Formats: sequence, structure tokens, C-alpha cells
Amino acid sequence: MFSKILIANRGEIAVRIIKTCRRLGIATVVVYSEADADSLAVEMADEAVFIGPAPAAESYLVADKIVAACRETGAQAVHPGFGFLSENAGFARRLAQEGIVFIGPNPDAIAAMGDKIESKKFAARAGVSTVPGHVGEIEDTAHAVTISEEIGYPVMIKASAGGGGKGIRVAWNRKDVEEGFPAVRAEAKASFGDDRIFIEKFIESPRHIEIQVLGDKHGHVVHLFERECSIQRRNQKVIEEAPSPLLDEATRKAMGDQAVALAKAVGYDSAGTVEFVAGQDRSFFFLEMNTRLQVEHPVTELITGVDLVEQMIRVAAGEPLPFAQADLKIDGWAVESRIYAEDPYRGFLPSIGRLVRYSPPPEGRVEGAVVRNDAGVREGDEISMFYDPMISKLSTWGRTREAAIDAMGEALERFHIEGLGHNVPFLSAVMDEPRFRSGKLATSYIKDQYPEGFRGVEPDSFQTDLFIAAACAMHQTLSDRAWPGRGRGDWIVNLGGADHPVRLSGDGRSWALELTDEGRALTLSDVDWKPGRPTFSAVLEGRPFTAQVRPAAEGFVIRHRAAEARVLVLTPVSAALHKRLPPKKAADTAKLVLSPMPGLVVSLSVVEGQEVKSGETVAVIEAMKMQNIIRAERDGVVKSVGPKEGDSVAADEVLVEFA
Repeated sequence: MFSKILIANRGEIAVRIIKTCRRLGIATVVVYSEADADSLAVEMADEAVFIGPAPAAESYLVADKIVAACRETGAQAVHPGFGFLSENAGFARRLAQEGIVFIGPNPDAIAAMGDKIESKKFAARAGVSTVPGHVGEIEDTAHAVTISEEIGYPVMIKASAGGGGKGIRVAWNRKDVEEGFPAVRAEAKASFGDDRIFIEKFIESPRHIEIQVLGDKHGHVVHLFERECSIQRRNQKVIEEAPSPLLDEATRKAMGDQAVALAKAVGYDSAGTVEFVAGQDRSFFFLEMNTRLQVEHPVTELITGVDLVEQMIRVAAGEPLPFAQADLKIDGWAVESRIYAEDPYRGFLPSIGRLVRYSPPPEGRVEGAVVRNDAGVREGDEISMFYDPMISKLSTWGRTREAAIDAMGEALERFHIEGLGHNVPFLSAVMDEPRFRSGKLATSYIKDQYPEGFRGVEPDSFQTDLFIAAACAMHQTLSDRAWPGRGRGDWIVNLGGADHPVRLSGDGRSWALELTDEGRALTLSDVDWKPGRPTFSAVLEGRPFTAQVRPAAEGFVIRHRAAEARVLVLTPVSAALHKRLPPKKAADTAKLVLSPMPGLVVSLSVVEGQEVKSGETVAVIEAMKMQNIIRAERDGVVKSVGPKEGDSVAADEVLVEFA
């Protein structure tokens, strides 16, 4: 066994690997860029080596710097995590030449399966059913258009060396290819150092199901069942679960057997994932093989009890697998939610910034379920524009799918983040959404369920009562503190424009509310809140909850799961005056093109005096390795252009003003 391992990665996966190494008594070294100098991984590792500027192409993707760090520290092996150099056969061969063990598959297996173009050629020769497409290299945009029209729209444009949802676009017509092909090629070059692209038929309403495989250096290969990763946006997985609600035992066995056969055919000797696109009728086609640890591996670990990182390390050290296929069983159900620094109310665009508050839910066994949070951040850390926008991966386990989903909903309630946009409200909405809970999934789920984008959800009857009760309790607590013994108990609660007269009594820990106009009474007990605290926990009518709260003029903004409202708590006199206030007018931004997110201006397509039509490209903004095309929303003549190419811009910064 190794005594020291270098982790050639960052963020949550670096922290994840460190935790297993600590348990095994293995010392760890992490490499870090300028942006990660104060990271949690650097703090936790036994040693840390600086490798250069923030852009990955100048640090994490430079093999020479990784090798030099191994030499400097005496690390015997390298765990690449996922992304960066994890599927680079050349890097694996370089380590072998240097006498350093690569904790991953052998270079030949990476070359055969890790490259998306070569994997499809190999699968075709092996008789594996694959999605129709063009598996050769594509010369330029014109060539891409020709191929796309031969295959038939819609098509998927994918980076050959891609992964993690980067370097993928779906093209529905010729214009999409003309715009998407160069964008994907640029993303591929920036993220993977390889700009080769391939195109395949995009199968509509598919499901994304993958099989986790694990092989050793003695010819043994097993599968650890499947994960369903159909909840995606922009081809980036958002929610995963294991097992899949689609599969029956026969299909599960067929997919597992095919995945194992493919792995054996290439001499696979580490953890890897064989991905399939599946139809609602349980038909399935080989899509690709990821020759690395997957982001979503925690759900497999939760249902099998197998530490995949540990097994990768042991296999790399030459140990045989300690179990056979017959020893592996599915125990319960697990769900993973990826917590991203992005604004779901703005089309899930990246939202960089500092984690002013970061308070995840408690981990471990919670009321019959298990909560696990894989994170590489702490409160006060900054989410950089240079890397993936993931904050953490929240996973829950339960005896049944319903139990795991319920546990996830409750854990998301307790997850508090401030300082930047995040997708927790959206994830909460999915956990409560009937179609998701029924298991009728597809990769088009988000587009199907939220065709106009995510706007939150309307509060149900319980949440309406929750907002009223929590606001009254907080307001009364503040009143009692300001005027001891003089606080009133009769309030008008304004919620969504409607007034709710409330008579309140209690002692701060428990409250009784009488909704006088409705003839109803509510009981709020076990209140856990103090002024200044951003979460309010209590039990309303026997149902426990946690809400996110922040003060607002004469009231509070309260969010429970995906429902949010501004709640005003007023005296009867103040309530009467509020009715007479004139409505606020929204600012007129019709003549402005605003940056929807913070990022770097890659290109500007307009100049002062230019006539622009609605839908034409104005600029390309890059953030977190993704290029986003900004289009004009109206016809007009350009009056002024704000930033220059290469400038950094903030969210809502003016890019172009029309005359």
C-alpha cells in the first residue's frame, strides 16, 4: 500500500479523497492554483504544492507541474479525481515513465474508452449497440453542418475529450450548428486542452442511465448497479439517484452484463462508468465510457456500502477486488443534489462570489435516513469564475425512494447559503414535484416542467400558514425585546397582497395564533429562532419545518423549500396606510443589453452606430468554463458599448445601450 498520494485536483473531490486516505493512514499532497491557495483541501492535506495561475490550462492541466510536485514531496501515486487530467492517457503514461502510479485505469483502457470518438469505434467493433452518429473528426463548421444534415436534426455536438457536462450543445437546426460548433470547440480547448468534436443523433425524451464498474489488475470486473442521471440542464447533471426507478431486474442485469463485458474487453482495472441512453420502454444504447470516478459516485456508495475511492487506491496498489458480483446487493435508495453557485431565477447562469454564510445540514443518520454532504468549501470561501460552479453535493439515503426523496427535501430546508445565487430552491421544487416523485423522468425534464424558466412555486396552504405564523412569532419576539411588557398581540399580516388579521399569544417558544377572519387557530411550537438568525425552525400543527428568513421593512422575506414571499406584519393603522401607497414603477431597461451574470467578455459583435436586429449576437461572456451567447432582445441602433473584449463584467452590467 502507498504511504503518500498526490491529489491532482481541487475542491470537493480533493477533500473527498483526503477523507478516505486519512482513514487508510495514507499521507496526502494536494496541488493548488492561485485561486485555491486558501481552500479547504489545502488546509486538510498533509502537504500542498503551488502550481501556478488560476486558469486550469496554466496549472491543473500541466502534467510537468504535477510530476514535479510528486518529485518534490515523494508522492508514490497520483489520484486525478475527475475532470482535468483524469482521462488523459498521455498523462497516465507519463506517470508510468516517471515511476509514479496512476490511480485509475491503464493508459490503453483510457485511450480505448476515455476518448469519445475512439470509444464509439471500439464499441462498434465489439458489437455494442450505439447511438447513430459521425465518429470521425470534424474539420470545421461547414463540415459540421454537412454531417448534421446527413444525420438529421436534432443532433448533439460533443467534445471528444469532454466530461462533466462541458463541451456539449444540442442543435435543432443549421443555425444552431453554425453557432454551437465553434462555441463547443472553444469550450473543449479551454476545459480539456483538446478541441476535437464529434456529432451524434440526439434521441428525444431519453433517460440517462449509467453503470458503475470496478476492475482490478487480476482480470476481475464487477458492476455496482446503476445510477439514473436524467435530471439535467444544459447537459449538466443536477440530480442523480441509485438505483433507477425505470429498470426492472432483467434490464438491470442486461445493462450490467454489457458494461462488464465492455470493461473486460479493454482490460479495465479501476473504477469507471459505462453510460447508456435509455428509452421509456427500457431499450438502451451505449453512449460512452467515463474512465474515471464520477461526480455522482456517493449514491452508489450509499446503496452498496463500497468506498469507491478506497477500492481505486487498493486496485492501483495491486490488490485484488475483495468481493465478487454475487456479493454485491442494492440496499435502499439514494438521491444526490448538486448544489451549484448559479441563479435558477436567471436561467441557471453562474453566480460567483463569496459564501458570506454557508451552513449545510447535519450529516449522519437522521430519523432513519442518512445525510451526506461532499463539499470543498467553508463559510467565507469564494466561488471563482475559473472553475466549475459546484458548491457541494448533498446526498440522502432511505429504505425506499420516497424516503430518500423526503430526506433530501428536509435536508435542503436546512441548507443555508448567503452571498451568491444558488440552486437550493430549485432542487427543493423538484423534490416536491409530482412527476419527479412518480419516477417518470427524462433528460428533458427541466425543460418540460419549467418551459418558461424557474420562477419558484406558489405557496401551498401549509406554507401560507407557515409564513404567517413564523412572521408573527419573529415580529412579536422583536417587539417584546424592544418594548418589554408592552408588545401588542393583534396584527395584520400582509401576504401576497392579502391581509390576514391575527391574534397572537405565547412565550417565545410556543405560540397560539387565531386567524380571526377565517375562524381558524394555529399552534406553533418548539420554536428555534433568535433575532439575527437566518433560519427559523419550529413545529406547525404537528409538522416540523425549517425556513430561511431575513428581515425586510416592517416584516420578513421567508422561504420554505421553493416557495418564497415577503410578509409584512403591521398594526391595523399601518395596514390601512399601506393600502394608500402608490405602486412602485419598474426601471426602464428596454434600451439596454445587460450581462446576465458575472464573467469575462470573450467577444463583442457590435460597435457604436451599428444597426442590430432582435436575436442577433451582441457578445459572448465566459464564466466557469462555459461560453454564453448574449443576444439583442429588440431591434435598434447601438448608442454605446460598455466593456471591451477581455474585460470582466458583473451581473446586470450594461454591455450595450441602444439609441
